[in-house]
Amino acid sequence: MTRIALLSDTHGYLDPQLFTHLTNCDQVWHAGDFGSLQLAKELEQQSGLPLKGVFGNIDGNDIRSVYPEENCFTCERVVVFMKHIGGYPGRYAPGVKASLKETKAGLFISGHSHILKVQFDPELNCLHMNPGAAGKQGWHQVRTMIRFEIEDKEMRNCEVIELGKRG
Repeated sequence: MTRIALLSDTHGYLDPQLFTHLTNCDQVWHAGDFGSLQLAKELEQQSGLPLKGVFGNIDGNDIRSVYPEENCFTCERVVVFMKHIGGYPGRYAPGVKASLKETKAGLFISGHSHILKVQFDPELNCLHMNPGAAGKQGWHQVRTMIRFEIEDKEMRNCEVIELGKRG
């Protein structure tokens, strides 16, 4: 079993209380708009966990040189496809649906919208997750993240964690 902390859209802000929610996690995944490479390094060092991610539209060359635009990997027996601007079932960004079909992803992760969403796509047999925004920039009112588990091919125990008001 792998326990994952999923965040996105930190925009350069790393909430110290975030680390209390990582204590029983095995990995941290970031769906883009880190804000700086320093934030990514701090997140990895302070958590002591491996960090997987993608760059977002506000990320500069420092992040883009380390994290790809699209990240496809396997966790347990689930193929995961991650892209910052990816849309969601019924409204995928251009090319995303084709990539999900090609990779046979069972889990699609995106960020960008600052809208927390967990939605199943029955056509692709794929779960979509967007953890909302963990940072202070944007129009969202509450900063959020998701924590969940993957065991074998099953995703379970999904928790939405509110980190507090944006301001």
